[in-house]
Amino acid sequence: MKKGFVAVFALLALTQVNAQEKWTSLFDGKTTTGWHSYGEKTAGAAWKIDNGILSLDPSLIKNGKGGGDLVTDQSFDEFHLALEWKVSKNGNSGIMFFVQDDPSKYEHTFHTGPEFQIIDNDGHPDAKNISHRAGNLYDLIPTEEGHVNPYGEWNIVDVISKKGVLELKMNGVTVVKTHLGDDAWKELIRRSKFAKGDMPDFGKVFSGHIVLQDHGNEVSFRNIRIQKL
Repeated sequence: MKKGFVAVFALLALTQVNAQEKWTSLFDGKTTTGWHSYGEKTAGAAWKIDNGILSLDPSLIKNGKGGGDLVTDQSFDEFHLALEWKVSKNGNSGIMFFVQDDPSKYEHTFHTGPEFQIIDNDGHPDAKNISHRAGNLYDLIPTEEGHVNPYGEWNIVDVISKKGVLELKMNGVTVVKTHLGDDAWKELIRRSKFAKGDMPDFGKVFSGHIVLQDHGNEVSFRNIRIQKL
């Protein structure tokens, strides 16, 4: 093999390694290290792990304790988040981002963080609202239908925030693409449920924590990883 070809192959191999190194796992498949329930120091016991899958088991929530939205210890601004999810029949959950981890100021994670909606489109009553269906930027931007797998099946999600642009992908298809913080963004919020007086800081800060929502239904996640862009 000629030296030129050797150099090219070496460069390609190095490029592939560098690309892999950019990804950081947010879930080690065995523990909830790096996560905590909102307002707590550790993850609630209802967030259990089995065979590399992180799941919320609502049966383990007693008197409102043991669950809670699961929050990354780290904060992120420009990033590419990738993961897989599946939800139970009639289930509801979500993936939030830019969440401000300050329970003394914000009662709920959704008071600050936009949400990629997770839901059983065919079973949960909230999915009757066109802007509350799976893959939507919840209550802000509805998506084209036909890209979500039904309850009990895995879906691949990408959430990308870069240079003021937010892109959401589901199963390899871009379902939402919008600019953050411009007049159109502010108008989306003004027309949404987040315009209520108790959520004055919703969608205003584009740096924060990733959150997996406890909506009281069984939901599972795996292969959770992130790139800082």
